[in-house]
Amino acid sequence: MHEMPRDPVPFRHAPQPIRHDGAGATDFGPRDIMRDLENPNMLVPPPTDHGTVPNLKFSFSDAPMQLNHGGWSRQVTVRELPIATTLAGMNMRLTPGGVRELHWHKQAEWAFMILGRARITAVDQDGRNFAADVGIGDLWYFPPGIPHSIQGLEEGCEFLLVFDDGSFSDFDTFSLSDWLAHTPKAVLAANFGVAEGAFAHIPKGQRYIFQASVPGPLASQRVPDPYGTVPQRFTCCRRPGRPGSPASRSAQGL
Repeated sequence: MHEMPRDPVPFRHAPQPIRHDGAGATDFGPRDIMRDLENPNMLVPPPTDHGTVPNLKFSFSDAPMQLNHGGWSRQVTVRELPIATTLAGMNMRLTPGGVRELHWHKQAEWAFMILGRARITAVDQDGRNFAADVGIGDLWYFPPGIPHSIQGLEEGCEFLLVFDDGSFSDFDTFSLSDWLAHTPKAVLAANFGVAEGAFAHIPKGQRYIFQASVPGPLASQRVPDPYGTVPQRFTCCRRPGRPGSPASRSAQGL
């Protein structure tokens, strides 16, 4: 069979891999022109480039989605970006009421709120609890080993998570539901001081993300803690009173 000639017309105005000194040649595809426009120095490398610099970026759009009732997540780790040995990133979206269940991991977690509002909860190593609502532009930080959960509020939320270990995977964290499922019911009953039957219908495995109802106001959800509250907040919110900040919304009755 003879190869059909490629039509150059659709690529007439597309960037071509030709350097200003004439090095290179046209490329009539198949090709992803939008990606070429995003990466001009990869399409037309400078003369000093010898091709030894490793890839320094990986798009979340190229990462597979983990879809759940209650939200989705996708991550970029050293498995997708080999140069990222000390950092891993995750992008997560939660529906209104959607919950990333209580979990913990040995890596530190830093987060940036992209969209909407969320409620985060945590328990520190001394049994002191913490709960806070966060909005667009807010940050949170959980040290290694701190159990925490995240829930979307009325408008849902989206956020970026960064971990200090390139081999981290959010799908392999220690989750409350998974821990309960693998602990003998007799041990659970003795620990919580209830009958074994109380655990007859717990999940048989990790829930990870699940759909729940939108929680009420933060003040109505606080749980008295005999150990007190954490001495230092896990959140860093935008300046109070700035448009869109939690404090501003509270002052407006929103």
